[in-house]
Amino acid sequence: MNKNLITAALLFVFCYTMVAQNAMEINATVKVESKTIIVEQTIVYKNESNTVLKDIYLNDWNNSYSTKSTPLAKRFEEEFSTKFHLAKSEQRGFTVITSIKNENNTPLQHQRLKDHIDVIKVTLETPLQPNASYSIKLNYQLLIPDATFTGYGFSKTNDFDLKYWYITPAVYDGQWQYYSNKNLDDLFVPKSDIILRITHPRNYKVSSELDFNAANSNNEDKTQTTILSGKDRIDTYLSLKKLPKYNFVQTDDFILISNISEKGLQGPAKALLTDRVTRYLTKHLGTYPHKQLLVSSIDYQKNPLYGLNQLPAFFRPFPNDFQYELKLVKTALKKYIDNILLLNPRKEHWLSEGLQIYYLIKYVEEYYPDMKLIGTLADIWGIKAFHAADLKFNFQYFLYSMEVARKNIDQPLTTSKDSLTKFNANIAVKYKAGVGLNYLDQFTEDIELPQLITEFLQDNQLKSITISDFESYITSKTKKDIRWFFTDYVNTRKKIDFKIKSIKTIGDSLQLTIKNKRDNAMPISLYKLQNDSVTDHLWMENIKGTKTIMLPKDNTEKFSLDYDNVIPEFNQRDNFKAIKGSFLKDKPLQIRLLKDFEDPNYNQIFFMPLVEFNNIYDGLTLGSKMYNKTMLRKRLNYRISPQYATKSRALTGSTSVYYTHNIENKKLYDITYGLAASYESFASDAFFTRIRPSLSFNFRDDSDFRSNQRDQIMARYVSIKRELGKDATVLIDEPDYGVFNLRYTHSNPGIINYSKFNTDLQIADKFSKISFNYEFRELTKNNRNINFRFFAGYFLENNSDPGSNYFSFALDRPTDYLFDFNYLGRSESAGLFSQQIIIAEGGFKSKLDTPFANQWMTTANFSTSIWRYIQFYGDVGLVKNKYQNAKFLYDSGIRLNLVEDYFEIYFPMYSNLGWEVGEQNYDQRIRFMFTVDPNVLLGLFRRKWY
Repeated sequence: MNKNLITAALLFVFCYTMVAQNAMEINATVKVESKTIIVEQTIVYKNESNTVLKDIYLNDWNNSYSTKSTPLAKRFEEEFSTKFHLAKSEQRGFTVITSIKNENNTPLQHQRLKDHIDVIKVTLETPLQPNASYSIKLNYQLLIPDATFTGYGFSKTNDFDLKYWYITPAVYDGQWQYYSNKNLDDLFVPKSDIILRITHPRNYKVSSELDFNAANSNNEDKTQTTILSGKDRIDTYLSLKKLPKYNFVQTDDFILISNISEKGLQGPAKALLTDRVTRYLTKHLGTYPHKQLLVSSIDYQKNPLYGLNQLPAFFRPFPNDFQYELKLVKTALKKYIDNILLLNPRKEHWLSEGLQIYYLIKYVEEYYPDMKLIGTLADIWGIKAFHAADLKFNFQYFLYSMEVARKNIDQPLTTSKDSLTKFNANIAVKYKAGVGLNYLDQFTEDIELPQLITEFLQDNQLKSITISDFESYITSKTKKDIRWFFTDYVNTRKKIDFKIKSIKTIGDSLQLTIKNKRDNAMPISLYKLQNDSVTDHLWMENIKGTKTIMLPKDNTEKFSLDYDNVIPEFNQRDNFKAIKGSFLKDKPLQIRLLKDFEDPNYNQIFFMPLVEFNNIYDGLTLGSKMYNKTMLRKRLNYRISPQYATKSRALTGSTSVYYTHNIENKKLYDITYGLAASYESFASDAFFTRIRPSLSFNFRDDSDFRSNQRDQIMARYVSIKRELGKDATVLIDEPDYGVFNLRYTHSNPGIINYSKFNTDLQIADKFSKISFNYEFRELTKNNRNINFRFFAGYFLENNSDPGSNYFSFALDRPTDYLFDFNYLGRSESAGLFSQQIIIAEGGFKSKLDTPFANQWMTTANFSTSIWRYIQFYGDVGLVKNKYQNAKFLYDSGIRLNLVEDYFEIYFPMYSNLGWEVGEQNYDQRIRFMFTVDPNVLLGLFRRKWY
């Protein structure tokens, strides 16, 4: 068929669909050198509602990259990423619209929405009646953004991975469903018939899910026009590359196009696995309505299999074929479901994502039933003894969903996707949804849920539906009451938590009482065990408070709740109870070396060898810790850590016990109280004992879990006792003491805008004082860092020894009498470790002649960028001591902000001392900030996800 016949056929189809449904004709010309695409487009929009429409809204998500204040830019900021903010203007994309007209070439009024710069409102010349269509002609130019931001865009190799690149109509279902791009891959568009003609350099090749129709070359300008088309399409992905790595595998079901790879796996093996995957998809999701399904490595990288699968290839404990197959099936499941199930992907995402995980669980159960969570590591001597080696691969979905539940940061599945935290959006919500569907599958024993889901998907393929349609369909097929799933499980944060309260023998019967520790209507499975084998099970429903049942007495030795670990229960440690026996028979004591996953069958105690460096006086400390903390957080945590310090040759260590109350759906979300004690060196042959009971109340915005804003009220009592050895190099100028400390902290630690305020009250026998601290940081739109800090401290009473500044406010290096700071050498007055600085109290960097204040102090610290991580800093302050006039102090210099708050270096220049650079021993004036605490550094990672 020649190109004229092809074009005629396509135009016939296009003209027909102009009446039948939505359609788009796109003529695009790619200019590689300028990263631009010039587009002429016609959109035929059909009003399928009963409302007369005066306006049509269009999605222009390429324009979401246009400024540093778009919703997309704010999303990057919320997830502690500065890559977009710091990017050059030419790296960000935008759209320039030259005209929007109707079919009569009459210009139409249009405007970008104030809060949605990537959404266009087009006012129609004549209202669009129900079941009628309207044709809009657009001319615009796209500057494609760099792919470094989201994975999509213009790559370093001058290739294009395009998604959401051309303008599309929004969905109207009684109201316009438009929203901005937030890097969630969730554009909501009506299905359309598409004709795409893309002109590009001849050495580039187009890859797409659309059907290939023709390719025409132009020898004069060395370009080629590729013509693609598709019916009932919503996917916008298109790859334009010089050396495409996509493989086309023709199966009995459809063509799978993929560039997902796995080292060590050859082409024939990939083809066989691909065929198995496509058969599985067709069997469970229904016949695919298109000829081709394209899954890219970008799709997988944005939604990978988290956990051990992401380890480097040389240390990956899974076979290559399994690794490749799981990558492929996970990515293909998502793409397949998204292409056929026309749900709102931002508001009703949980069903499509839950189905992806549900069928991934079923896939592993069918083809890899014996695969372990830690793969081949489970067979290694030593590791085999851990509970982790017993866990099946599919346990990870329970594990990750419970990770946020235990931390009290889980969110309802119905939460809009852009309101989810990163961990919930990428992992926990979809895992909880998949586990929940599996839970529902096991509960509904009178139906075959997988078969019903397949029928539902087939019957509603390419139809606009809602979650309520799915709920009505499943509910109508079962006699069981499953309202709990759509109300309590899906729509709330309610946890599942049951326990076997008691078992009594009454004649030839057993009286068993089960307690529901939460307010919900979710069911629980009850198992009967004999010799650790299941003999029978039943479902317990509608338990409000407690429920007692009578069972015939038989050979059952023990009862268990959720023995097969199907239900995502909050606490599984009280799920076992023996008919005869003690507490230890219900759950024997288990002692393990090193941290492990929680085993609900045992009372676990862990031991871990410790090698640490806390300070230069103790040197390397060797010891162990005994604790109960597992991979998942517990409410009660204890730890005992005896250690031997190799330098001080003393027995040091610490111990603590804390209990946390999680409070749901309240601003006060966490109450923690406990006791900590420690013993270590504070100088050579000098030791301190600190005992610290504390109580804290933590607050957050319960309506916005993405907000970093937190408030804390903390009360504690710090008791300090010190002792000196015969070789001690320090003197104690204050007797042992105890301090009551009450502190309020408000923080909003954003990566672009950071603020923190705290007020601190301390009361002791010899003094009482109050202080205020405020910090503000901003990364401006021209990429300049501005840092400001203000401190004010005042003694309400001070009866300390006049010759001692031990409890005084410090200008540059606090004495830290509460032993809160991680000084490497806290008692050093000379040498490298005396130059360590912790920004607290005065926050000065130079060592001035008035380093303390025993009456009041107020200071301000400022710094700003010079170039990249090099900054200028300046400090000013007033210091007032008893019987002396207040002194005005200042210093200034250069700050190397290598890792803010963790690794910084300060070079003093000019202060009250004069020009410091010219002084002798200048190297001793340089100050540094450094931490060796791994938990502090892990905070850099955690803040991006939680």
